[in-house]
Amino acid sequence: MLRPEVSSTSPSAPAASLSSGESRSRGPRYNFELQETPQSRPSAQALTAPTPPSTSGAAGDRSSSSSLPRRPPPCRPAQGSYFGNNRSYTENAVASNLTFGTSSSSARDTNYPQIVKTPLSAGNPQRAGYKSRTPQMGYSATSSSAVSIHSPSVIVAVVEGRGLARGEIGMASIDLKSPQVILSQFADNTTYAKNVNFTTIQRKYFNETKGLGYLEQLCIAEFSTVLMEVQSKYYCLAAVAALLKYVEFIQNSVYAPKSLKVCFQGSEQTAMIDSSSAQNLELLINNHDCRNNHTLFGVLNYTKTAGGSRRLRSNILEPLVDTETINMRLDCVQELLQDEELFFGLQSVISRFLDTEQLLSVLVQIPKQDTVNAAESKITNLIYLKHTLELVDSLKIALKNCNTPLLRAYYGSLEDKRFGIILEKIKTVINDDARYMKGCLNMRTQKCYAVRSNINEFLDIARRTYTEIVDDIAGMISQLGEKYNLPLRTSFSSARGFFIQMTTDCTALPSDQLPSEFIKISKVKNSYSFTSTDLIKMNERCQESLREIYHMTYMIVCKLLSEIYEHIHCLYKLSDTVSMLDMLLSFAHACTLSDYVRPEFTDTLAIKQGWHPILEKISVEKPVANNTYITEGSNFLIITGPNMSGKSTYLKQIALCQIMAQIGSYVPAEYSSFRIAKQIFTRISTDDDIETNSSTFMKEMKEIAYILHNANDKSLILIDELGRGTNTEEGIGICYAVCEYLLSLKAFTLFATHFMELCHIDVLYPNVENMHFEVQHVKNTSRNKEAILYTYKLSKGLTEEKNYGLKAAEVSSLPPSIVLDAKEITTQITRQIL
Repeated sequence: MLRPEVSSTSPSAPAASLSSGESRSRGPRYNFELQETPQSRPSAQALTAPTPPSTSGAAGDRSSSSSLPRRPPPCRPAQGSYFGNNRSYTENAVASNLTFGTSSSSARDTNYPQIVKTPLSAGNPQRAGYKSRTPQMGYSATSSSAVSIHSPSVIVAVVEGRGLARGEIGMASIDLKSPQVILSQFADNTTYAKNVNFTTIQRKYFNETKGLGYLEQLCIAEFSTVLMEVQSKYYCLAAVAALLKYVEFIQNSVYAPKSLKVCFQGSEQTAMIDSSSAQNLELLINNHDCRNNHTLFGVLNYTKTAGGSRRLRSNILEPLVDTETINMRLDCVQELLQDEELFFGLQSVISRFLDTEQLLSVLVQIPKQDTVNAAESKITNLIYLKHTLELVDSLKIALKNCNTPLLRAYYGSLEDKRFGIILEKIKTVINDDARYMKGCLNMRTQKCYAVRSNINEFLDIARRTYTEIVDDIAGMISQLGEKYNLPLRTSFSSARGFFIQMTTDCTALPSDQLPSEFIKISKVKNSYSFTSTDLIKMNERCQESLREIYHMTYMIVCKLLSEIYEHIHCLYKLSDTVSMLDMLLSFAHACTLSDYVRPEFTDTLAIKQGWHPILEKISVEKPVANNTYITEGSNFLIITGPNMSGKSTYLKQIALCQIMAQIGSYVPAEYSSFRIAKQIFTRISTDDDIETNSSTFMKEMKEIAYILHNANDKSLILIDELGRGTNTEEGIGICYAVCEYLLSLKAFTLFATHFMELCHIDVLYPNVENMHFEVQHVKNTSRNKEAILYTYKLSKGLTEEKNYGLKAAEVSSLPPSIVLDAKEITTQITRQIL
């Protein structure tokens, strides 16, 4: 319902950029669309915002030349194969594929007229060829009558992040025949396709703040726990805001307060990890210092390309659930570990690739205005494209002798003849030695002389002029050095152009200062940077000559690009191949730095001597390893132990190992077997939440309610010390009730607690097992007191420690008199209870 069938098209240009007044510090910049899908047939219609003119391959975003959607053609399956999303086509997965655009998150909502002015056309200047019509789509704009059986009944809004959030997709859908809203947000890449018609809609309706307000107002109380999940997912909130506003228009009515069922779903074929769990487990961001890399992403991230890093990030947030696909990846990692030549050969080639996704995104965009910056960017990206295509043969050679099916499939994807066709077309226009080089002056030279000579006589003349000016600048600086007997050298920066540099001691200067001819002097230690009036004039002449070169080169490049657009789809497959290989190499690299083991997938969670992967990176010594064994017959572990004995760390360790296994990585253990978890829930944090006006206890209750509403038999649930935010009796009662509910599921649950009363639940439920962390009592000779030594070892049974909170307080900086009073009061209270 949320996704049309996959179709192979190229993405469009991004929508017009927003003004600074339309942005806000927290809110993202969006690509956005709405699409309608009927339930009775596999076709779709959609609404999107006006975008700048795009390439001929961008028809998927502009398939309707009018703001009024027409009857859509049936969706066809994608032709050929592609490697996409968290799982590639070769991994036999269905990628989550949607669309492009941009949206403001801070526009004011306005009441639009209900007859002619619509949220699709009001306030938007129409481009040539676009007609302004009311989007009635089979409904009356002035009637809220029942939906026709022949009309599309499901409307879908789609939002895509841009910039650093590129590839983050937000969706919201509503069935007009059923009062239910489904939200979704997931990571994707540029290979997602579409075969739907789009209709324009204004940016201002895509506002995540209003979206959250709509959900709070309309969501049924029973399903309100979904707000915990989506409150930080800006993209699906922006989509639902536009969706509900559009439905209000076409139906000429609004939904009653507290009347909609609202659900959140992740992408298909992946496990769902809610935002709170991702934060608690420190998957991407360290909770103590967001700048360090002591996270799961930091442990596994040895990628060499931006695309590989993005793919690793999206896989960590959305692990796979298909055992066959995971094992295909593990086979690849195993071969990379066993074949050093393959590992180092692939790593060498992959590290030379640029950001292919970003490159393609820019290449398929046609600027509205032919500016110097646009021309320079296009020339640069064509050189990058040539550099990328020249690496295809090297990548094929590196993969030639691989054995695993997935690597062989990637090798087969590189056999596409279109790579050679595009490269040959480029080489007919671009010099063979034009290539990507580091350094702004080196790249400027490459861009100037990229096009072959004798293609454009005026271009050849302009380049000769430019060469003469550069030679004159070098000669002039050399003459100045001789004139003043100074060691001057020519330097260049993109901001200043050519300037003069000198490294010398100031005592070597005549009169301890530079000649008056030199201006704009700056000094860093013994290095001087300056220029002269004549040099500034020559820089201006150089820039003028450069603009002529770029303009003429740009005309040639545009003509060349128009010829290769029809073959460009192969580059999307290349982008996915490179990013996936980069991620697999990263997994293999991580294994070489520690004793990780290949996981197995059964119906049991069994880890022999497993340890915490992030703690291993932080600690000087290897962390204490522990065993874990959970089956369907013993699927509920209650873990007790003193404060600081390792309970929270152990819970996080289990979740991190589960995620590592499901993304295709080896795990930190001597042996490991996992049951596929389709959902991973954690209840660990003890902070309050000012934004939602939630105390520590209320936040606990909201998080546990979210787990109870969404958990199923295939979930992995980790709960750490529930009920601490209220009094002991109520805390025990809540914990006991929650445990009994979770025991009715076949989910694997680990429940850490200080409430010893919970441990007796194993008498009633045979699938409960008690575990505890051991401690040792050591005599402190200096203080003549007994101290606790934490072993961090997990053992069966209940902990025998009593009053360990007081013992922890005793070794802290609390005054001894306070600790002594606390012991006496505790003893009295215990006697009264007994």
